[in-house]
Amino acid sequence: MTDSYESPLSTRYASEYMLKLFSSDTRYTTWRKLWISLAKAEKELGLPVTQEQIDEMVAHLDEIDYECVKQREKEVRHDVMAHVYAYGKVAPKAAGIIHLGATSCYVTDNADLVIYRDGLRYLRNELLKVLSLLSDFAMKYKDLPTLGYTHYQPAQLTTVGKRASLWIQDLYSDLKEIDFAIQNIKFLGSRGTTGTEASFLDLYCGDTEKIDKMNQTIAKDFGFDEIFDVSGQTYPRKVDSRILNALSSVAQSAYRMANDIRLLQHDKQVEEPFEEDQIGSSAMAYKRNPMRCERICSLARYVMADAMNAPMTASVQWLERTLDDSANRRISLPEGFLATDAILRLLQNVSNGLRVNEKVIEKNVMEYLPFIATENIMMEAVKKGANRQNAHEIIRRCSMEATAKMKKGLDWDLLADLAKESELMISKEELQTVLDPKAYTGRCGEQVERFIKKLGPELADAEKTQVAQINL
Repeated sequence: MTDSYESPLSTRYASEYMLKLFSSDTRYTTWRKLWISLAKAEKELGLPVTQEQIDEMVAHLDEIDYECVKQREKEVRHDVMAHVYAYGKVAPKAAGIIHLGATSCYVTDNADLVIYRDGLRYLRNELLKVLSLLSDFAMKYKDLPTLGYTHYQPAQLTTVGKRASLWIQDLYSDLKEIDFAIQNIKFLGSRGTTGTEASFLDLYCGDTEKIDKMNQTIAKDFGFDEIFDVSGQTYPRKVDSRILNALSSVAQSAYRMANDIRLLQHDKQVEEPFEEDQIGSSAMAYKRNPMRCERICSLARYVMADAMNAPMTASVQWLERTLDDSANRRISLPEGFLATDAILRLLQNVSNGLRVNEKVIEKNVMEYLPFIATENIMMEAVKKGANRQNAHEIIRRCSMEATAKMKKGLDWDLLADLAKESELMISKEELQTVLDPKAYTGRCGEQVERFIKKLGPELADAEKTQVAQINL
C-alpha cells in the first residue's frame, strides 16, 4: 500500500509489456536515442559533431538522473530542456551538441510515434490471440443448435459457433482498423519550430538535400519508411484520433461479446470461466457472477469515452502549434492503450475458458422448437391439401393458447393440440418428425467453416510472428 494515488490500470489490469512501454524509462531513453540518431546524422552530413561525443552519449544512454531532471525543470519550467541538461551532465563532452538544430517536438512527438506504433503492434498480436481462441471455439460448436434471439425474445435457431462467428467478425474488423492505424503512422523527423526546417537550412548552408537525408536517416533508425510531407511544429493530431478510434473499435466489439455472454450466463447457457475457489459474492455464497465480462464492459466504456479526447484536441490545434494538447495527451493516449490491453487480456481469458452447458441449451431449444417448427408444419399441411390461410389461423390460435398456458405455469403440448385439428390432416407422430433442431439452423456450420478458413492464413502468420517475438 502507498499513501499516494495509483492508477488501477497499472496495479490491476495492464500487462507488464504495456506498463514498460509507457514507462518513464522507455519514453526518456527514446528521447536520448533520438538525440543520438540526430547527432550521428549531423556528423555524417558534415556538421561539427565528433564520434567521441556520440560515443559518450551512447555510453550514458540509460543513465537518467530523475532527481536532476526534476530540480532543473523546477528552475526552467521546461521538461525537454531539463532532460537536455541532465543528459549533458553525464555526457559533458556532448553537452554542446545535444539537441542541435531541433525543437522540443523532435523528441516528444517522434518518441510518441515510436511508442504508439509499438503499442499498436503489441495490441494487434493480443487481438490475434483472441481471434485464434474464438475461432477454435466457433469450429467446435459450429453445428450445436441454440435458440436465437431478436429483441432478446426467442427467435429462430442458430448455432453456438455461428453466434461466436459474429463476435469474431467484429473483432476481425478491429484488426483491420489497427492495421490501418499502423500503416498511416509516419515519422515527424526534425522539422524545426514551425515545421519550416529553417534552423537546418542555416546549419547546412542552404543544402536542402542534406536536410532530407538527415530526416530519412533518422526515420530509418526508428523503423519508419515514410515522413510526413509537411508539418507544423508537431505531427498532425489527426493521428491520435485514428489511433484512439481503433482502440475504441476494439472496445465496442469487446463490449458486445462480453454483454452477450452476460445475457447467456443469466440463463446458464454459456458461462465465463469460474475457478474452483472463486467467490461470487461476499454474502450470497451460491453466486456465480460474470465478473470478467462485467470488467470488460466497464473498461470498454472507459475506452470509448476516452476516444473522444483525440478529435476534440485535433480540432483546436491553432495554426502551427498550441500547447493545450499536451496535458490531455499525456493521459488519454497511454491510458487508452493500457485499458485496451486490459480488455484484450480479459477477452483471452474468457475465450480460453468459455463453458457451454449443452443440456441447458438443448432444453431451451426443445421448449421453443414446436413454435419454431410451425412454419414447416403449415407447409406440410398445405402439401396434404389444407388451405394455407386456414392453416395459418389454426396454428396461430393454438400457439397463442400454448403460450398463455406457459405463462400461467400450466402444462402445454402444442403438437398434441395441432394434431387434434383435423383440417391440418397431420398426426402427432408426423408432427414429431419436424422436431430435429438441426433442420432449423440453415447454413450455420457451413458459414462458420468458410469464415474461419478465410481467417486461417492470417492467424497462422500471427502465430509465427508471436514465436519470433518471444525468441527475441
